[in-house]
Amino acid sequence: MRPRLRRSGAVALPLAAAGLLAACAVAGTTGTAPSSTTTPSGLAATAGATSSTTTVLDTGTANPRPAWLGTRALPVGPNGFAAAQPTPPELVDRRLVTVSDLPPPAGDGFESSIEPVSLLIAARSTWNPACPVALADLRYVKVSFFGFDGRFHTGELLVHASAAAGMVEVFRQLHAARFPIEEMRIPRAAEQSAPPTGDGNDTASFACRPSTGSTTTWSRHAFGLAIDVNPFHNPYVKGAIVLPELATSYVDRGNVRAGMIVPNDVVVRAFRSIGWEWGGDWRTLKDYQHFSDNGR
Repeated sequence: MRPRLRRSGAVALPLAAAGLLAACAVAGTTGTAPSSTTTPSGLAATAGATSSTTTVLDTGTANPRPAWLGTRALPVGPNGFAAAQPTPPELVDRRLVTVSDLPPPAGDGFESSIEPVSLLIAARSTWNPACPVALADLRYVKVSFFGFDGRFHTGELLVHASAAAGMVEVFRQLHAARFPIEEMRIPRAAEQSAPPTGDGNDTASFACRPSTGSTTTWSRHAFGLAIDVNPFHNPYVKGAIVLPELATSYVDRGNVRAGMIVPNDVVVRAFRSIGWEWGGDWRTLKDYQHFSDNGR
């Protein structure tokens, strides 16, 4: 996910894991293993999922992850953001090997599951009782995806219960089209308060935080009703602000590389099929990674 301003006041800091578990228990959420629904499928694409406008390119052989990735903190300026930086040569055409804590899917068919959010999952997320969505209204979604390394991986998301089935359908279409994704995991609370490194590329949905540049308005991410896809390949751009800060080579949307989202491609059409809108269509700024239920 793209880095955000660190906030206080309207947005409460995440609780410690023990406090979170206690709060969830009071709310009636249990820590027992929830039931799941797995839906394997073949590789037939949903109608319209592939066409001449797809951004799927020859992924070739993925590159190893640079040893410095995620370790070099950037200084934050008075506007709350780090300054945009030239993209390191290793990331100008970013095609990195996927690293995942989850077991890979059994085969090359699409796999998915939708479950209630257990206490263990909640404790390693950004959710806390001050968030604008109840834990019971979120779902833990797992989907298989195609990596830049040419392999299939298992990703995880927290999304609003009302959007869970639609999210599975979106990633079913991206899986069929072999749209490459580098990483898909649940963001941790510590990441929201850490200094930005400008090189993150996590495809993620729920994050309990305000909208970019706001101290009073919750982001749609805080409801599990937005998602950022390959943020480094598809940065947030507003004037001199580029997020992630090292993704400046991807501000040029005419130089299409694997993992990028362009108008009317397979990614835009997949989200449009569930009624979600793309931040790349915004006029006053561009949020190429961002899709949401209400266009904000």
